[in-house]
Amino acid sequence: MSRTRKGLKNSGVALSYYIFNMVLGFISRKVFIDHLGASILGLNTTAQDILGFLNLAELGVGSAIAFTLYKPLAMNDRQAINEIVAVQGWLYRKIASFVGVGALVIMLFFPLIFKKIELPIWYAYASFIALLYSALLSYFVNYRQILLSANQMEYKITYSYKYVLLLKTLFQIIAICYFSNGYIWWLVIQVIFSTLASLSLNHTIRKEYPYLKKNLDDGKYLKKKYSIIIEKVKQLFVHKIAGFTLTQTSSLIIYGYTTLSMVAIYGNYMLIINSINMMFQSIFSGVTAGIGNLVAEGDKKKILSIFEELFSSRFFCVSILCYCILKLSNPFITIWIGSEYLLQKPTLYVIVGIMYINLTRTTIDAYISAYGLFSDVWAPVLEAIVNISLSILLGYYWGITGIVSGVLISLILVVFLWKPYFVFRKALKISIIVYVKMYLKHIMAFVISYAITVFLISFFSIHADRNFLHWIISAIVNMSIFGIVLLLLLYILTSGMRDFTCRIIRIVQKKY
Repeated sequence: MSRTRKGLKNSGVALSYYIFNMVLGFISRKVFIDHLGASILGLNTTAQDILGFLNLAELGVGSAIAFTLYKPLAMNDRQAINEIVAVQGWLYRKIASFVGVGALVIMLFFPLIFKKIELPIWYAYASFIALLYSALLSYFVNYRQILLSANQMEYKITYSYKYVLLLKTLFQIIAICYFSNGYIWWLVIQVIFSTLASLSLNHTIRKEYPYLKKNLDDGKYLKKKYSIIIEKVKQLFVHKIAGFTLTQTSSLIIYGYTTLSMVAIYGNYMLIINSINMMFQSIFSGVTAGIGNLVAEGDKKKILSIFEELFSSRFFCVSILCYCILKLSNPFITIWIGSEYLLQKPTLYVIVGIMYINLTRTTIDAYISAYGLFSDVWAPVLEAIVNISLSILLGYYWGITGIVSGVLISLILVVFLWKPYFVFRKALKISIIVYVKMYLKHIMAFVISYAITVFLISFFSIHADRNFLHWIISAIVNMSIFGIVLLLLLYILTSGMRDFTCRIIRIVQKKY
């Protein structure tokens, strides 16, 4: 299949998966709160955040391996593929040992960490151990899935692994609703289905790459041959720290200033945001490997053209998502679990700002990965320092709004301002003014579309927070008006959207 066809197949399969996953996620959270309470939900979230801290030990090995695999996969160099995967396996075995020891050390401090919970302490231990087991499987068993990702076959990971995890969520919902000691069953199912998913994934990998060997000890001796992996890992480690502070520390700081119940309230919104993030990134993740192949070809004019096309198409999708979150998230939560779980509007605005930057950065990040541009190690250090320090400082004065504002400010400084400049200077080697002009056109289209949509919506009398039917009608009306107006404006103002529209038309014509 061509890069475009593989990308489209990855996107279609990812979209179907994340629709099901999102629906089950909302049901699961509702069931969790109704049957087990917000405290257990907050405990579960905090345990995941602590485990996320330990997973920093992954050091970005996966990204470095993917970058190294692009050329051997394109050339079908089986020896190089086996050697690179052996290096990955050896590194992951070392990382898993570190994670396991670190987990044992952290568990010694659980009575101190969870001193504010109104639950037996064994809940914290059981939750953490079940989640730790699932994480260790990714190091010992699942790591070879990087071959499928680097070869634009994400859809096979979805079929063999992620759909099994959907069944896990479904059985966990049933267990909580109908079994006594529902949370214990939730943990047992977590372990069982994580194992089954890993077995299914590895069956697919063996079928797709029958020549793949499993000589992890060879990796120790091959690491010198592939020293570029170690070099990229060292650079990526610092970037991983910044990523962790953005995604994991907010809940921990909120817990430090407030309660587990507030962590759960914040988590309700993050479930919505993260579901959208995961869906969006999965739809476009299959394109990253294609960009790697494109960069290897060296056609600079085509590389820039594809950049503009990807930026416009993603900006279009992200803008619709952000608009809908602003207008529809509070009514949805009111219907879903009750108005007592709403965040204040200033907090919501900041969260949507974070979501916007995180989603629009994907084009820049894809080119960073394709070119292996991880040398700006000072940038994530600055990002992490600004993030944590401002979150703690602003959180003291303005609570949860201040905490998430610290995240937003760090993103603006590093991701929004620095990263595009870095890519255009180091990779594309053209003036950043080209990017600024392109961005301003997109922002102009967004602002005009927002104003027109708000004006037109004022003629409709729909109470989105009344029931799900009204919410769905409101969602359709808002999304349709905003999406159509934005699409027309972007088509007029930007070459990227015109190229993307023409590409879709050609694909449809070829299919039918």
